[in-house]
Amino acid sequence: MSKSFAVASGAVDDFVEPIKPEARPDFKELKAIEKERREILLRAELPFWRILMFWSGTCLREIVTDSLVWTTIIIFTGLRIYANVVEYVPDSVELLQKTNVSILGGFLSFFLVLFVNQTNGRFLEMYGFSKACSGRIQDVAGLAKTQLPIELADRLVRHFNAAHIAGYVGLNAIGQGSPYSKTYFFDHYNEEAKLLTPAEMKELSRHDMDHSGLCMKELITWCQQDVTDARIAGHIDTYQEKFFHEKILDFRAAMDG
Repeated sequence: MSKSFAVASGAVDDFVEPIKPEARPDFKELKAIEKERREILLRAELPFWRILMFWSGTCLREIVTDSLVWTTIIIFTGLRIYANVVEYVPDSVELLQKTNVSILGGFLSFFLVLFVNQTNGRFLEMYGFSKACSGRIQDVAGLAKTQLPIELADRLVRHFNAAHIAGYVGLNAIGQGSPYSKTYFFDHYNEEAKLLTPAEMKELSRHDMDHSGLCMKELITWCQQDVTDARIAGHIDTYQEKFFHEKILDFRAAMDG
């Protein structure tokens, strides 16, 4: 089976500056991060007053350690003390009384609510994409188990799971940064589950997995080739092949957009 991706895709990696693996969390730290994320996810089911009592996973830590917040509070407190000490009203205060500060407050409230709604909507959208990826893998694994020979089904599922893990490592390519790395994330699960053979890893080595999504895309192409091989060998018909391809491409769309 040919596993050659588009020739032009290899050239893209030449322009990507590699990220040092030591800058990413190791597997033990990743497990701790994932545990905290799952705990935060479960908090959404708690009552509102319970959610406000948590310190970790909230903005409280950033607010308490923000010098700008404390500077503003100190200035406000000082002005209130000064206003109660003096026996006259300063000219600057009288001038402020003539301005309509509520207009500015209305704009600030509008942008704050808009930002919160966009952030919440983006989180729910990303969560949906994540669940869609795992769902498409389950779909393909079930179809492969029931319709393909064991050797071919195993190869397809191995490549598909490898594409899933490589996709999360490749999130660094979008510029936002990701805690996942090839050294501490992909290599760990690849060794644990024996997803790719040494020969397959060598073929992928021309891509920079730590800062590129090309590894995931090439692995998706391998999955499609596995399905095509199954159809050529007579294990599935063209309709079943099309259904496999749809599930694989749905996964790629959810992972890569």
